[in-house]
Amino acid sequence: MIAHAPLPSVLPQLVPHHVAIIMDGNRRWAESRGLSSSEGHARGMDALDRTVVAARNAGVRCLTVYAFSEENWARDAAEVSDLLALAARFAAREIQAPTGSGVRIRAIGRRDRLPESLCRAFEALETHTADETGLTLNVAVDYGARSEVAAAARALAREVAAGTLAPDAINELEIARRLWTAGQPDPDLLIRTGGELRLSNFLLYQCAYAELWSTPIPWPEFDAATFGQALDAYASRQRRFGK
Repeated sequence: MIAHAPLPSVLPQLVPHHVAIIMDGNRRWAESRGLSSSEGHARGMDALDRTVVAARNAGVRCLTVYAFSEENWARDAAEVSDLLALAARFAAREIQAPTGSGVRIRAIGRRDRLPESLCRAFEALETHTADETGLTLNVAVDYGARSEVAAAARALAREVAAGTLAPDAINELEIARRLWTAGQPDPDLLIRTGGELRLSNFLLYQCAYAELWSTPIPWPEFDAATFGQALDAYASRQRRFGK
């Protein structure tokens, strides 16, 4: 990861605890420059490095990024292969990094359809960074929010059938405990790059009260300054939660 980045200007008490990002625009950025989609995705990894450092420096506690959605399986086979290979390279690189970075990395999403080697790499990476306490980075791979909620519902149903959970005990907290982000605060801020204004099946349950911020800047060009703009916008809002 990059060693340093400019600090956003937001006061510490106004920094969101959890930021989620839909990293959009890699392919369009590459096409506009006559580059391959794989080059666009590779430049996107550079943007992720910058953003992780900016988030850590700003005091964000959790950062969740949408790296590969369930819908991405429908893309061209070569691009899917490139995306999974990039995820594998990311995991291999971070496993080799010395401990003490302050970044704990977790992979969230389905694992039954991923290559076994990638699953093992994620498991090793989670173990390697388990004791880091500065920032939790959730990398969503083969992730879909509806699938996540369905998996939580199945888990609850199994417990009810086994007699270990009463149906009347099922509430919002019990559902949250069975999501892939269990134990983490819900996102305070959801950023989408590339100019689109869709949630795209990302953290639908967790983002019930997230502040939304979109930028036309494509993900490969996202940097600490743009991240700071998003934090400034978040800090300027009044969050009433319906009150």
